[in-house]
Amino acid sequence: MTEKTQTLITALQHRFAEQATLQLTFNEISLEVAAENLLTVATALRDEFKFEQLMDLCGVDYLEYGQADWETKRSSAGFSRGVNKGSHQKQQDSHPERFAVVYHLLSIEKNQRLRLCVYTSDQLPCVDSVVEIWNSASWFEREAFDLFGIVFNGHPDLRRLLTDYGFIGHPFRKDFPLIGEVEMRYDPDKGRVIYQPVSIEARTLVPRVIRHDNHDTGCED
Repeated sequence: MTEKTQTLITALQHRFAEQATLQLTFNEISLEVAAENLLTVATALRDEFKFEQLMDLCGVDYLEYGQADWETKRSSAGFSRGVNKGSHQKQQDSHPERFAVVYHLLSIEKNQRLRLCVYTSDQLPCVDSVVEIWNSASWFEREAFDLFGIVFNGHPDLRRLLTDYGFIGHPFRKDFPLIGEVEMRYDPDKGRVIYQPVSIEARTLVPRVIRHDNHDTGCED
């Protein structure tokens, strides 16, 4: 850890001792803040710590995170073999909320980065909009609303961004079917595009990995 990073960590811990929890993973700083403290902490990060630019904002759905498995020909552990289940259980006990909003901040003046995380409930995921703090949040928040169904209080124009106007549901939620709910096609009799229930058979797609045996990666020297 550099002296510059340690100085920032000390300052953040002192400033937000009662408002946020700090974590350091792979020399990357993350601040976890309660939804009711989001605007206060975000404003201080911009004005006091010079994180003047919001690089990205994204939603996260933790539904069944690290729990679901499927069997494959190569491994019986499924995709969750990449998840430390003990670590996940600790996180699940500390943060039972299903959804989170993650903000990636940049200080151009100090050349530092910071991750800000806010958890929100499953029933009606809702957090305050940070558009008044970082203007670039407008489209990011619309994207998270469209794909995850997270509502941002105070957003000046919270509309769908990527899906159709008549789209039902939020396609990045873990319980949204991979084949979707409806499909559209051109109807020559009606002379227009129509919506209809999907006709694709639901199936689990497993990536195919070709190896000479169970240990050889297939790469040659």
